[in-house]
Amino acid sequence: MKPKNFFVSPKTVTQRHYEALRAFYVDGLSAPEVSKRFGYTVSAFYSLTRDFTHLLKEDDPRVKFFAARRAGRKPLDATGRINALIIALRKKYLSVPDIKSVLDVQGYGVSEKYIYNVLEKDGFARLPRRTGAAKERAYSAVKIEAPKSQMIDFSPESFTSQNTLGAMCLLPYLTRYGIDRLIMDSNYPETKAIGRLNAILAFVALKLSNTKRYTADDAWCFDRGLGLFAGLNVLPKAAWFTSYSHRITRTMNRSFLKGLHSIWSRAGLLSDTANLDFTSIPYYGDASHLENNWSGNRGRGLASILGALAADPDSGIITYGDTTVRHKNESQVVLEFLDFYTKDGKSDIRYLVFDSRFTTYENLARLDLHVKFLTIRRRGARIIKKLDALPASAWKKVRVADSTGKGRTLRVNDSVITPKGYGKALRQIAITGRGRIKPALLITNDFDKSIEKLVRKYARRWLVEKEISEQIEFFHLNRVSSSMVIKVDFDFTMSILAHNLLRLFAMDLEGYSHATAQTLFNKFLNNAGSVEITRERIEVNLKKKRNLPAVLTTMEGFDNEKIRVLDGRKIHVNGESRS
Repeated sequence: MKPKNFFVSPKTVTQRHYEALRAFYVDGLSAPEVSKRFGYTVSAFYSLTRDFTHLLKEDDPRVKFFAARRAGRKPLDATGRINALIIALRKKYLSVPDIKSVLDVQGYGVSEKYIYNVLEKDGFARLPRRTGAAKERAYSAVKIEAPKSQMIDFSPESFTSQNTLGAMCLLPYLTRYGIDRLIMDSNYPETKAIGRLNAILAFVALKLSNTKRYTADDAWCFDRGLGLFAGLNVLPKAAWFTSYSHRITRTMNRSFLKGLHSIWSRAGLLSDTANLDFTSIPYYGDASHLENNWSGNRGRGLASILGALAADPDSGIITYGDTTVRHKNESQVVLEFLDFYTKDGKSDIRYLVFDSRFTTYENLARLDLHVKFLTIRRRGARIIKKLDALPASAWKKVRVADSTGKGRTLRVNDSVITPKGYGKALRQIAITGRGRIKPALLITNDFDKSIEKLVRKYARRWLVEKEISEQIEFFHLNRVSSSMVIKVDFDFTMSILAHNLLRLFAMDLEGYSHATAQTLFNKFLNNAGSVEITRERIEVNLKKKRNLPAVLTTMEGFDNEKIRVLDGRKIHVNGESRS
């Protein structure tokens, strides 16, 4: 190479910048002339001069201008902040996928392979297999500040989720049944940052995630999948949930439940029968203002909030909930329930089934004008003695089919009684057999149905006890964080909404229509994976699991459903290529 060519034909980027700028500033060539000589566009050369003038303002511009530039991709973590965070999270016993989810929340777009390489280079071994409780403790130990919860703009992006990503499969049901529209038209409050629909779905997301209690740990703030369920970047912190529920009234909950009932009725999910029962919701703080109620779960009386609920015996849909019940109005609940669903003097409830302590004979007489009822009569010593004195001919054997299709043989006595306080005749069916020490006493104002149908109808009332058990165990009604009745009433209403979404999902899963909420969570909702947001739809990629084919088959029926909380995008559920 000739010496002249070394200066006239620069090969490196830095030398070309130097010669071009020197020709412009020293030799006085115009920008178009310099651009033509050194192969720039005019606009690109002006950008070069702009950056150069900014560089001259620094302390030693020559050092940076002539600094050697390494070829290839720039280091991903030039400051070392990401690597330090990865190592800190592993010291809290978070796995590589867990760390990836937390980094996604922080806005660091690194891959699991990058995280693995950082940990391997630092000498970390693989984590042993952990239980669900151990994973919860690990997340609870994370003390990183989570970003502020806000509605996302649905710009194209991708992230991972390690917690209840399967709950995304429930969102299409909000649109199909118009539940999202009901929420938006409700009286529930909203804020400037979080809309009404997003706020309510944030509560539902926590319910579906099996979160045991709203604590200060805020572990759910480190999973973008739960946030996406509510149309947010992440779910709000515990303080927001507490603050929001302070603004709720019983009137709001009652109006919302009425709207839900109309949806279930229009969809043909309700029969003409409602099963009613009470449940006690204990509170273990300062509960001096609460009454004592019997807790079957604890086997003793506790200071608690008494709640009433009603469920449909066929679908398992809960149609009513109320935690404002006090001892003085306990017997009036059945009348309030009937009034709740009476419109223009008409009610679609034709049959009420409930326990003996639910109301009084006086109220039964008032019910007799509107509906048929079936309940248990309390067994006094005099009644038992009278039944024991009946001859064998007064009893007959009937075979009643159970829920499995099999049957059982019972001994029954069908008679007519006139209880004090009722003032009219009632039908009494005494049931014994199958090892019963004392007979059960059914009383009803229905003189038309056969004994077999009445026994079967009351037996199905025990399904409501199953729903109560689910509310207590899965939705954690026995771990309420407040003794304020209205706050618990709102929590109860959100539990009912989450429960009913699960029931809708279960009806579409072949063989799981009567599965419990815990079973549905374990088999279908509790799954990890990745999410990709595109301009047209949301791609949800769930990790391989034994029951995943059933989910994929069910979700095929919702391919064209536009989800309002997801900015009108459709959801497409796929199986991940890895476990």
